[in-house]
Amino acid sequence: MSLSFQTNVTSLVAENNLQVNSNFQAQTITRLTSGFRINSSGDDAAGLAVANGFRSTVAELQQGVRNANDGSSILQTIDGGLNNISNILDRLKTLATQSASGTFSGDRNTLNQEFSTLLGEINRQAANIGLASGSGQASVYNTSIAVYIGGGDTQTDSQVNVNLSGSANTVDSLGLGISGDDVKTTGGAQTAITHLEAAVKSLGLVQGAVGAGENALSYAVSLAQSQITNDSAAESRIRDADIATEAANLTKSQVLAQSSVAALAQANSAPQALLKLLG
Repeated sequence: MSLSFQTNVTSLVAENNLQVNSNFQAQTITRLTSGFRINSSGDDAAGLAVANGFRSTVAELQQGVRNANDGSSILQTIDGGLNNISNILDRLKTLATQSASGTFSGDRNTLNQEFSTLLGEINRQAANIGLASGSGQASVYNTSIAVYIGGGDTQTDSQVNVNLSGSANTVDSLGLGISGDDVKTTGGAQTAITHLEAAVKSLGLVQGAVGAGENALSYAVSLAQSQITNDSAAESRIRDADIATEAANLTKSQVLAQSSVAALAQANSAPQALLKLLG
């Protein structure tokens, strides 16, 4: 290499290396302060795309878990109403059995008044839980409840459908087949007993469907939470910074930056030695 006042090649090399080391130090500090290995698309474009995919799936599943919890709350409300209706059916059967006996010496009209009132209460509670006859909000859950969870390969696999129809679409007195019953007479009471036995079976089918739906949503939540954990871990491996590694890199970059400054100072002073050749 020739010696020249005009171009100090050694200084240029030292300056370039100082810039590289300064950039490395800045990148390391950015990763340590943000906690992320990828802070811009240029850090790892392919890795960023994959990490964003995992993050999107996690966001979908987190909302899906909330959806499932909402669905479970609805089913629990329905289940509570069905239990009440079941208790009312027990009372109706008690009244019908009492009236059906030839030994009953009281006023059957009094029994029938309570019987009729309880039929109305069944209708009210069935409407409140969305399983009443007719159209509108009162019958919104007659057929099924579709709860979108996410995380599946297809839209079908991403949701849970809870069929509440059982053998009948409703659990009011009309749907249970007891709306026209009364206990005014022994014969009417005996007919009511037959209808009530069928109503208990129909109600049991709906209760079974609700219970199966609660279990299905519980299993779906467990799977979604497992997917959230695994996808979050996968995203972390791609996006998050390894703090131990970055701390070591910071020390390395600081040493290299200091040595680069010292070397640059030496390279800049080298041309002064050429003055001795002119002495």
